[in-house]
Amino acid sequence: MLDLSSPTKSPRTPLRSRPRSASIVKVEEIGDSSLEEVLDRSAYVNVNAGWVNAKGAWLIHIVLILVGKIIIDTMPGMTQQVSWTLVNLIYLALSYLMFHWVTGIPFDNDLHSGAYDELTLWEQIDDGAQYTPAKKWLFCVPIALFLASTHYTNYNPWLFAMNITALVFVLIPKLPQLHRQRIHFLPEDVSGMATPVTPSFPSSGATTPTESPVNTPFP
Repeated sequence: MLDLSSPTKSPRTPLRSRPRSASIVKVEEIGDSSLEEVLDRSAYVNVNAGWVNAKGAWLIHIVLILVGKIIIDTMPGMTQQVSWTLVNLIYLALSYLMFHWVTGIPFDNDLHSGAYDELTLWEQIDDGAQYTPAKKWLFCVPIALFLASTHYTNYNPWLFAMNITALVFVLIPKLPQLHRQRIHFLPEDVSGMATPVTPSFPSSGATTPTESPVNTPFP
């Protein structure tokens, strides 16, 4: 006998979802502040960052800038506007590469058990302390060179735009707010809320009634 009074409803398949792609920019904090890491960093003197406080270390920046200016001026057909712009851009590029791009220490890394592998030279200076005399000096030198190059280029708007752009890229990583912070563009990992897709339904709209079992009495 067929029982059509209460057809069985098949449960609907829940909505499937796929993870949404990650955001374009991701800020990640690196480095470990555990007691073990602190002990590894303080076990030996970090000679990779200690030279910035040595005698004559501040003066070497002025000497290198003047030597570079003299060498560039010896090129045939060089003008003062182009010369000062090249000096400023080259110094800022080398400063960014040295203080904010290269990580770790080039020698005696095993003495610190890799505690500095993820830190840049700027983050290693003075054990990461902010507003120290060395960091103030390294912060002011690019600004002073930018002002000099802007003055000797007669405030040319195109050269000014190039110089100020390079200066911003060098000064931003020096800010305390970005200490041990890494900015990743288009990260590969996925995160965020799930984005719903088209739900899947049964192949037919109506359910097929089932035949209820007939109770047959036994003799």
